[in-house]
Amino acid sequence: MYALLDRALKTVVERGTLRVTGPDGKLRDYGDGTGTPVNISIMTPLAAARIAADADLYLGECYMDGTLDVSGGSTIYDALAILMDNAQTHKMPKIAKAANAVRIALKRVDQYNPVGKAKNNVAHHYDLSGALYDLFLDRDRQYSCAYFETDDGSLEDAQLAKKRHIAAKLAIEPGMKILDIGSGWGGLGLYLAEICGAEVTGVTLSEEQHKLSNERARQRGVSDRVKFLLKDYRHLDAKFDRVVSVGMFEHVGVGHFREFFNKVNALLADDGVAVLHSINRSAGPDATSAWIKKYIFPGGYIPALSEVLPHIEKSGLYVSDIEILRLHYAKTLREWFLRFADHRERARKLYDERFCRMWEFYLAASECAFRYMGMNNFQIQFVKNQHALPLTRNYMFAEEERLREIDSKLPRFKSVLPAE
Repeated sequence: MYALLDRALKTVVERGTLRVTGPDGKLRDYGDGTGTPVNISIMTPLAAARIAADADLYLGECYMDGTLDVSGGSTIYDALAILMDNAQTHKMPKIAKAANAVRIALKRVDQYNPVGKAKNNVAHHYDLSGALYDLFLDRDRQYSCAYFETDDGSLEDAQLAKKRHIAAKLAIEPGMKILDIGSGWGGLGLYLAEICGAEVTGVTLSEEQHKLSNERARQRGVSDRVKFLLKDYRHLDAKFDRVVSVGMFEHVGVGHFREFFNKVNALLADDGVAVLHSINRSAGPDATSAWIKKYIFPGGYIPALSEVLPHIEKSGLYVSDIEILRLHYAKTLREWFLRFADHRERARKLYDERFCRMWEFYLAASECAFRYMGMNNFQIQFVKNQHALPLTRNYMFAEEERLREIDSKLPRFKSVLPAE
């Protein structure tokens, strides 16, 4: 049964050195012998057959159950890095192509996210223990791509810079009403209220996020200007001067893109401005990873710009600015992976060893996708009226510097790690 996997690895791995100990105990090398060898072990013939048949699903599952392991100082990140770095430029086995073609054909069914189902999908991931997220996120619990203004900047600085960068694009005046779709644990909403002087309404489908974000607003004394609702954005009917959404669009589903932008159009004031921050699939439309769909983000999908822009156009909105953030999420995920590794024992006490291996695989695979598979982030600014913003982008740079002068005084949210 190992013969299928042997043939697949010989097809895929042409650069670097991958050393695989098979279920028969035999050591086999793949690649051109360059670089630091990456050592993995396949424990059973069934695991080898499954990975050969559908690596997109079973590579992660086998790592979770321990029938695939790493050794000799290698990590699961190292293993995924060599596989993805090769896979981006080399032909995949025919059986893998066939499995992916089926997923593409079924993606509208998989991503059918009406109101009730959308809430259940969100709960699967975002209603995990808050103590888990404190193990690897920054102190503000920003769970989306940070913005690294310098290559050696800290995660905390980069997440603050992300909020500043987005706020500058929103061109906020004090007293404006802002809607934050997918408001998370409230960090962006609090920033827009405290630093920009806005009145913010955030909506989330996560009960845990809803409770904590409102408690944070209460503790910071801004509950009169910031409120977070446990509500689907599709159930809102107010008007807002600004609309922002960060890291939520990946949960909308390709069949609901038109619905999303039509609703934003209805919610946005005639002279309003909106900013959408999302992961981008730069190689074009595809399917969600089978493993990610099953274990991490059910109903989720990373869009390509070519899938998004037509719906903005058809909704009657004007695209006024697009920025692509390259490698910023890879750096963000590297920080998360290292912090999770530092607190792995605490995570195991919260859940179990299988969960820890799942989370390691999730963070490592995601980072590799951004480093080697063409994933990045887009920020799309759009308006209803082409006269709503200044003629050039200079206002963004000026506002970003103005905000930088004052946001150093922003109270930081202190996370508390669980006791040993």
